Amino acid sequence: MAAKEKTGNAFVETIKTIVYALLIAGVFRSLFFQPFWIPSGSMKETLLIGDFLFVNKMAYGYSYASCPSLMMPGIGIEVDAKDICGMFDGDNSRLFGGDPERGDVVVFRHPVSGRDYIKRLIGLPGDTVQVRAGVVQINGEPVQLQDAGMFEEIMAPQGPQALRPRCENGPVGAGGLCQKSRQIETLPNGVAHVVLNIADQQSDRTGIYSVPEGHYFFMGDNRDNSADSRLAQQAGGVGFVPYENLIGRADRIMFSSAGRSMLFFWTWRSDRFFKAVK
Repeated sequence: MAAKEKTGNAFVETIKTIVYALLIAGVFRSLFFQPFWIPSGSMKETLLIGDFLFVNKMAYGYSYASCPSLMMPGIGIEVDAKDICGMFDGDNSRLFGGDPERGDVVVFRHPVSGRDYIKRLIGLPGDTVQVRAGVVQINGEPVQLQDAGMFEEIMAPQGPQALRPRCENGPVGAGGLCQKSRQIETLPNGVAHVVLNIADQQSDRTGIYSVPEGHYFFMGDNRDNSADSRLAQQAGGVGFVPYENLIGRADRIMFSSAGRSMLFFWTWRSDRFFKAVK
């Protein structure tokens, strides 16, 4: 009898340990750092498909969007942040709120789909933003651009979705060298980062966007391969992002894998481990 009781107690203690561990992990994820995998090439070369980072949630304070989402439709799991913290949605405010800075790489909740996006903050509330011949204009002034050679990658499937890169040097066969023009863009506050160019397209010539109060304007660093604030939400873009939709700031890449799975150790990019996001 004693042996059975001991076995039963051990089972209960194991279950309690697992529950406590999940609760601690949930609190940690909700309040401090959220893991994020880079699924697409819209932020190349700053972020590559397969980079893994933690999003600093303390940087901008907390809103309903700070609650975790778990979207795994393939196995029928779709827990949205609004399902947990929807009662805090609607007033576009934050608890312990901090203002993001121009040039921050930010993870935010898409205003319509609710999916997590990662882009660079270009326009602040009250700014005007326009793109003329591929050059960003902020409040009527062009940003500084400096040519910085070419960004090169092999034409091959990338990441779990097996995405293939777009190339400026025309159609490139499997295993070929895919190239994009590379420039250093310097924003008005001095933040400098790499941007890539693929082709002359409509997104290189836009109207003037006036960023509303309490909203932000985002763009991807891979400018010709990014659905961002240049495109309205109704057309599949991001549009203006409310302050309450910000989740956190991307500060450092912790791990990176070029393969379809992080278990494929031969595809790990060790040179990107613990790399600062700039």
